[in-house]
Amino acid sequence: MADMKALFEQAQKDVRTLTKRPGNADLLDLYALFKQGSAGDVAGKRPGMLDMVGRAKYDAWAQLKGTSTAQAMQRYIDKVKGLLG
Repeated sequence: MADMKALFEQAQKDVRTLTKRPGNADLLDLYALFKQGSAGDVAGKRPGMLDMVGRAKYDAWAQLKGTSTAQAMQRYIDKVKGLLG
């Protein structure tokens, strides 16, 4: 798990080096996988209808409910590697 955590932290640094901005779907995936990998299942209330960005982020994270942190970390690492090419 220590190796996974180190790779997860490195992927967080690597994602900042992207030269091209990922699409909205990829950004939502990255957000949700990061949150699930670092904080676990979604918590708190779903944002209101007027907060469309917050609502989309919440919903993306909520879809990963039940995914283990290790699995979310690995998927985040794989997603970043895929975006880096």
